[in-house]
Amino acid sequence: MDWPDRGGLGARGARRTPRSCGRHGAPGGGLVLGGRPLHDRIADAVDSRVITRRSRFEVDLNRPRREAVYRTPADAWGLETWRDEVLDDELFRGCLTTWDTVYEQLADRLDPVAARGPFVLLDVHSDNRRRHGADAPPEPVADNPEVNVGTGSVDRSRFGPLIERFMTDLADPSLGCGPVDVRDNVKFEGRQLAWWVHDRYPRVGCVLALEFEKTFMDEWTGVPDEEKIACATANLAATLPGIETELDRLP
Repeated sequence: MDWPDRGGLGARGARRTPRSCGRHGAPGGGLVLGGRPLHDRIADAVDSRVITRRSRFEVDLNRPRREAVYRTPADAWGLETWRDEVLDDELFRGCLTTWDTVYEQLADRLDPVAARGPFVLLDVHSDNRRRHGADAPPEPVADNPEVNVGTGSVDRSRFGPLIERFMTDLADPSLGCGPVDVRDNVKFEGRQLAWWVHDRYPRVGCVLALEFEKTFMDEWTGVPDEEKIACATANLAATLPGIETELDRLP
């Protein structure tokens, strides 16, 4: 895990090597989390970032600890993730130690932030749009917004106006990238990172779990669309003044 001077939690995903569990990241902290390719570039919009260098197939930081390690194909959408059919206990413990270390480091970084008052953490993810093949049509628009904003565990009574402002600013067609289809909780409501923050920092931490549809890359080849990455980054950057304004309005 890297703790750069600039960053949102964007992670560069890669297929893990089956013997990688047990090596731990350097100490530090940050404010945003994700887990697939090119997220770090979209998250360049945010000044305080965490970038993870681990594949979710090694340890899934956005699952509860008891589910974080994919021990069998049934845990990983039927995919074979380990050389052997059964993950040995030593590697399993190493993977869980990585999960523990990440959340310990996040606590070290976020505790002093929370002590100063309310904060927003952007949890950046992406979502496949051609799940049935490279030449298949995109998934239906009705169930697949360009950006899904997950707010399932957010305290709406406190952060509702901030959420609405964020979604409006992210969708603003005047930013030069056209209108953006932004909806909340259609496919994803946020999971472990959001649960952890909202439990540890009630009425102080607000996690917006963002699923960007993979219009910014070819999900089958990994080739980026530079123009669309720039648009996604610019749109996300445009939300930051509004976030600060809404945080300042909170008692």
